Amino acid sequence: MRQTLANRFLSGAALATLLMAGVHSTALAATSAEDSKAHVEKPFDMSTIDTFSGAFLAARTADGDRDFPNAIGFYKKALAFEPGRVDVRERLMLALFMNGDFDEGVRYAKDLKNDKAVERVTGVARGLAAIRDREYNAADKALDYKGPNDLDRLMNALLSAWAELGASKGKQAVARMAGLKGPPWYDIFKNYNAGVAANLIGDTDGARKYLADAITDRDGAATATDLFVRSVMALATLESNQGNKQKALDALSVGENALNNYAPFKAMRTSINAGEKLPPLITTAAEGAAGVLFGVGGALNRPGAEDTVMLYLQFARALDPKSADMLILLGGIAENVGQEDKAVTYYRDVPKTSPMSRLSEMQLGLTLAKGGNLDEARQHLKALVEADPTDLRSYLAYGSVLSDAKDYPAMAKNYDDAVTSIKQPTRSQWSIYFQRGIAYERLKDWPKAEPNFRKALELSPDQPQVLNYLGYSWVDMNRNLKEGLDMIKKAVELKPDDGYIVDSLGWAYYRLGRFDDAVTELERAAELKAGDPTINDHLGDTYWRVGRTLEAVYQWKRALGDEPEAAEIPKIEDKIANGLPPLDKAGETAEKPDDRIAPAGQEGDKKS
Repeated sequence: MRQTLANRFLSGAALATLLMAGVHSTALAATSAEDSKAHVEKPFDMSTIDTFSGAFLAARTADGDRDFPNAIGFYKKALAFEPGRVDVRERLMLALFMNGDFDEGVRYAKDLKNDKAVERVTGVARGLAAIRDREYNAADKALDYKGPNDLDRLMNALLSAWAELGASKGKQAVARMAGLKGPPWYDIFKNYNAGVAANLIGDTDGARKYLADAITDRDGAATATDLFVRSVMALATLESNQGNKQKALDALSVGENALNNYAPFKAMRTSINAGEKLPPLITTAAEGAAGVLFGVGGALNRPGAEDTVMLYLQFARALDPKSADMLILLGGIAENVGQEDKAVTYYRDVPKTSPMSRLSEMQLGLTLAKGGNLDEARQHLKALVEADPTDLRSYLAYGSVLSDAKDYPAMAKNYDDAVTSIKQPTRSQWSIYFQRGIAYERLKDWPKAEPNFRKALELSPDQPQVLNYLGYSWVDMNRNLKEGLDMIKKAVELKPDDGYIVDSLGWAYYRLGRFDDAVTELERAAELKAGDPTINDHLGDTYWRVGRTLEAVYQWKRALGDEPEAAEIPKIEDKIANGLPPLDKAGETAEKPDDRIAPAGQEGDKKS
């Protein structure tokens, strides 16, 4: 359902066309070959660009890299050369919105309001600005939409309804939201918005009904998970503040059944049990309108749609800058596109009083590590563990950073502490034991590692990562060979498109001397995970054993070019120069066993 929704919007809405295909892309033809060469071969410097084409090319390049501050500067410089270029103003407006410069972007949107190429963007932006400024009649006019796209129609209708509520027509607004006609996936959007709007105007019974319908909508929860979470939190807040403690906890239970061990639900449960008054999610029409953009952005959030989602979330941020879930979603998208510094800023902006705070703090720690700030990340996540020793997700977050730092003694202690905090192990806690096993395996303490892998499988028998890790370890140590190989085969059946697991099967065949079988699996692994140095190295070894020596050398050279770990480089270079040593009489390889017992081609702890 969610995929269908995203595909319908991304294929039909003008906004996506603007962001993905570009506005007036033929304008690049105006760039001369000389300018292109000059500006591609060296970094862009604003002071050295003295032509329109140079500035425009620099802006487009920065835009493509999502370097919006520089894109904005270069687009403005291009306009200084040719002020009449509508295509440049269109792109500048989009870059401003993507950078979070909403007010300046709106000025361009007003100037371009009659430009058909960007009318969907300018209409929404002007409507949102009017709602924020309490100019509700102007908002309704700007948001008028009569096009064919279902999602655009839903979004604009909900935004117009929030403008109507702002104009003191709350009952009409709620009725308009609840009465929208459209595909079945409209329901969760309608019910959430009608619910929080009804609550805002004091219609508690109506709010309860709409929000209850939202949280029991299974298809809706799959279509718009972020909006489902909001619906659960809104209903729990309503019931708690009405003195209905058990009903509030029941609402959270519905959410927890869908999202196990979700930190914000846990935080709300603690507050409700403590009798604390909870702030409502929505207190103004502007915040309600921001929630519409947040809900749409969350439903569309998938690889390839980052720019579209980011634009909607930046619009939402302009109206509700302290919305915790919106900031966390923005942070996640920034991470996905390699902008860790921006992600850190978004996570730090999440209010400490929000139930989402602990979730943002965990993401902050992981992002700090991803950006190379390992010491700060370790201190930050360790403090989270100490603050709430019962929160198993914080152990997993901290453990992943310790794993990246290869601090396996600290990693083992972290998971020892996690296991101590578990009173009765459940299926969902398999990963704690899996990671604990990895820590001890890394420390070469197999007697402590193996029981943890077995416990993980006892809790969740069909976890492909555990099957792969334990099975490969046995094969690598020349013990439990049949059971180990069967485990790896089962892991491949469960995840046939996982190049790392397929590589493990191929490498297991290699270790068992079944080289023809190894070639088959490792060739498939190389197709699934092209460019992985370990897989290409393994394939080279296997080619050598079956007599395909030229292909072996080629694969080793590919592995060397794919930036393997430093310790592997001299080994690969030696194989390129000298090949592999001969097999011994028993048919085993004469090479020393890998120091790495982890499943071939991966650090297993990164695959949980």
